[in-house]
Amino acid sequence: MIASLRGQVAEKTLNGAIIDVQGVGYRVHFSLLTLSRLPAEGSSVQVRIRTVVREDAFDLFGFLTVEEEQLFELLTSVSHVGPKLALMVLSGIEIESLVRAVAHGEVGLLTKIHGVGKKTAERLVLELKDKVKLLSFKKQNSLSALPSGPKADLISALLNLGYKSSEADKAAETAGTALGEEATFEALFREALKSLRGKSA
Repeated sequence: MIASLRGQVAEKTLNGAIIDVQGVGYRVHFSLLTLSRLPAEGSSVQVRIRTVVREDAFDLFGFLTVEEEQLFELLTSVSHVGPKLALMVLSGIEIESLVRAVAHGEVGLLTKIHGVGKKTAERLVLELKDKVKLLSFKKQNSLSALPSGPKADLISALLNLGYKSSEADKAAETAGTALGEEATFEALFREALKSLRGKSA
């Protein structure tokens, strides 16, 4: 199984990227938060990989940190939570906030994540409450030096998609005003794209 990839970011899409490793392009799925933090197209990158093989698919899921990969593994161990839903969860909330929400049983916060209903949120708490308490997060990781917070991540994601800085700033401001400070990254991302495209994203 593929455990990691080191190469160049050849292309970015709305839900992943193609990593070129010595002329071979690997299509990798990333959470929106991680996608926003990947370097620009043409830049070198090393990502951790979880390979998911099914009868009809061979999918690669990528992560920039050990912690995010560990959480992905925990999420996919929950009943009725597949890898794509796990990635949606990681797209909607920072990993530290996710761990706190699960550990403290904050079902209401979890249901704000796109794709997570009350039953799924309750299962996450029930099955992972004790497990997430065993996770340890390194203070010095690959994300610590980067700007953080939903707005900074949103602007970074929009810039990575090719929008100009002025467009990204305005769209992020519009999304934040429309949805409020407590909105998840994914909700802000969708709202920003909606305003930039002038139609439903």
